This record gives sequence, structure tokens and C-alpha cells, in this order.
Amino acid sequence: MSAAESESRKALNRLRRALEKSRREVEALHGTLCHVEGGDFPDADYEDVRVRLAEVEESVDRECARLQDKVLTYGGLEPGRVRRGAAE
Repeated sequence: MSAAESESRKALNRLRRALEKSRREVEALHGTLCHVEGGDFPDADYEDVRVRLAEVEESVDRECARLQDKVLTYGGLEPGRVRRGAAE
């Protein structure tokens, strides 16, 4: 694996962790503000944020899979025949 591919994997993992933290923070903010504001709370706006974060997470997952397939191919393995871990 080249240095660029290694750095790409590290960057994708950092981004994934940042997105997970963002999701938790949005949920915490939603819970707090919803409790305080009651009926005036813009619930639809927060649902939109959740959907957009999920879309970015899906994009990162696709990029991780693409990069992994590229690394496997470079290493002489057939990507479709390698069993992925339970976490994926």
C-alpha cells in the first residue's frame, strides 16, 4: 500500500469518527432544545440534519469500500472473494 493510500485510509477513518461524534452532538442538542422549546422546536430542521449526516456517512462508507477493493486488487487479491469483517 502506498503512502497516499495509507493517508487516505487514515483520513477516512478520522472523518468517520468525526461524523459519529457530530451525530451524537446533534442528538444531544436536539434532546436539550426540544425539551426547552417544546412546540416551538423546529423538529423538521433537525431531521434534515440527521438525513444529511447519514448521506455523508454512506458516502464515506462507499469510499472506504472502494479504497479497500483497490488495495486488495493492488495486492493481487480478488476483492469480491475476500470476506469482510463483521463491522462492515
